[in-house]
Amino acid sequence: MSPAPLAVSCGEPAGIGPELAEAAWATMRGAVPFAWIGDPAHLPGTVPAQVIDAPQDAARVAQDALPVLALPFGPPRRPGTPDPAHAAGVIAAIERGVALAQAGAVSGLCTLPIHKKALADGAGFAFPGHTEFLAHLAGVEEVVMMLASDQLRVVPVTIHIALAEVPAALTPALLERRIRITHEALVRHWGLSRPRLAVAGLNPHAGEGGKMGREEIALIAPVIDRLAAEGMDITGPRSADTMFHAAARTGYDVAIAMYHDQALIPIKTLDFDRGVNVTLGLPFIRTSPDHGTAFDIAGTGQANPSSTIEALRLGWRLAGGTP
Repeated sequence: MSPAPLAVSCGEPAGIGPELAEAAWATMRGAVPFAWIGDPAHLPGTVPAQVIDAPQDAARVAQDALPVLALPFGPPRRPGTPDPAHAAGVIAAIERGVALAQAGAVSGLCTLPIHKKALADGAGFAFPGHTEFLAHLAGVEEVVMMLASDQLRVVPVTIHIALAEVPAALTPALLERRIRITHEALVRHWGLSRPRLAVAGLNPHAGEGGKMGREEIALIAPVIDRLAAEGMDITGPRSADTMFHAAARTGYDVAIAMYHDQALIPIKTLDFDRGVNVTLGLPFIRTSPDHGTAFDIAGTGQANPSSTIEALRLGWRLAGGTP
């Protein structure tokens, strides 16, 4: 039996999200059934769309039209110009997607890009981003961001903070929690009975024995040793400059990086258009394209749906579907 369809929250209407939803449907046409949650008036109209009453109707409709769970919320869409009047509706679409996922009515949630300033201006949105809001809605204290493609999976331990703040933020407890959540997700969702984790160092050449920093010796290595002693297949700290070439990547299932760019530069270099943002630690599957609202090209027909398509395909696979 196939899983329940996926839900797709609309994201920022003035961005490329509505175009991505239509382009993804046009490419897959039911191969990955999903229901788009948003205001039907915001869709560009390049493909047929059909309002449905419930997510289970998506599979029946998806071969002929984009299934829409209608959520009308205000003024027309103006590509490239975010309207704070849309903020409450954008938030409501996310909330509905989470509620459907938690109820089991959908097998996962794919979120299209939001614009945090418009949400803050229009609805007092106080969360740093999408991920933190999803964790709040799910009642989860901590989640982990993974970037995934067919060529690489990578998890940054610290994310959106200044590089100068990373050494202080990087604690043994934080590193261990990030690793444990990642390991559990690879077992639970990817079906890897004994996933292989490779951990990067913080400093050049992984500190070179303490000559270029001691975080590897004092902080990172003890966590790795402790988890390895429990039976986890984990290695490091490795020199980040030799972790991401083709031969090195065959030796692990996920790379644990210490900070944002250490993680995102390699995956965006290897597979810029197909990288997927996956949130680990939620009680439901959540994927997202690995890019923003792209206001500069919204409404021009130039939006590349590859990352959205891959986000839907990955969500479907993790749910047990076979795209």
